[in-house]
Amino acid sequence: MGTFIAIAVLLTLAVLVGVLWPLWRESRTLVIGGVIALGLATFALYRVIGTPASIEQAANAMPASLEAAIAELRTELKRNPNQPEGWQLLGRTLASEGKPAEASDAFAQAVKLLPDDPNLLVEAAQARLYASPDRKLDAQAIAWVQHALSQQPGHQRATWLLGISQRQNGHPAEAAKTWEPLLSEVDPATAATLRQQIDAARKEAGLPPLPAAAAVEPAVQTAGANALTVKVALDPDFASRVRLRGETTVFVIARIPGGPPMPVAVEKHTLQDLPLTLTLDDGDSPMPTQKLSALKEVELIARLSASGDPMRQEGDLESKAVRVTLPAAAPVELVLGATSP
Repeated sequence: MGTFIAIAVLLTLAVLVGVLWPLWRESRTLVIGGVIALGLATFALYRVIGTPASIEQAANAMPASLEAAIAELRTELKRNPNQPEGWQLLGRTLASEGKPAEASDAFAQAVKLLPDDPNLLVEAAQARLYASPDRKLDAQAIAWVQHALSQQPGHQRATWLLGISQRQNGHPAEAAKTWEPLLSEVDPATAATLRQQIDAARKEAGLPPLPAAAAVEPAVQTAGANALTVKVALDPDFASRVRLRGETTVFVIARIPGGPPMPVAVEKHTLQDLPLTLTLDDGDSPMPTQKLSALKEVELIARLSASGDPMRQEGDLESKAVRVTLPAAAPVELVLGATSP
């Protein structure tokens, strides 16, 4: 049990780094106070219902690295599989490590143990989407989304995923109708991007766009906040040594530092477009629930992908990641193939 506690602590800290970092930049006192309060509360609760001696055992059992923690968590779950929180933690960690198929399997195990948790159902469906080769929600993922909505009607992420499945399956009018209630629930920047998706679905269905929103101008202005100018080039020495096809895909990605691998903004180009200068903003978000305009910091990378898949695959080449504080005044330069000094 002590080993499992140590693993959970290490993996949870790894996930929390990405969550707490923006708040740390805003108010270190608040973060420190919150962590101390959480620690004291946990310790007090453990003194009441737990075994204090296990704290020392957990400290002694602390894995040496994230990879070791993942391996030990797998071992613990194999020995005692009836731990939904453990499977959920494993799924989140594997997703943050860019292993969507393994993450999807872990979330599926968690759902078997907690079949009526709407947030878990949505996480499992989203993981299954990222693990799918064609990036489509299959029957199982859709069933999870629908069950999540039956447990919590109006769940925003479940509603968004339901609309995606409807549009993917050739029902754009239904997708637009599913998404429309979200316009009054999300912030103005998200609403502006969501409106674009709704109008695109309505156009596919042969319907006119939505009537103009009363606050459309402020929403458009807000959506441009934290826009990033990015310059992407291929290292000349690398280009002279390696033969690449001109149609090789180049992804330019902004993501949350230390967070999940899913981008908050992404653009797709080809190798023959290099060198190029582009602007990443809220309009480049693949999901309307997370925007550049809402962040204080992002990590930028450029990726050469032979498969054309936005999720990292074996053999892909990435530039050195650059962490940027938002808003950024100067362009960010990314070089593909450059060797580390």
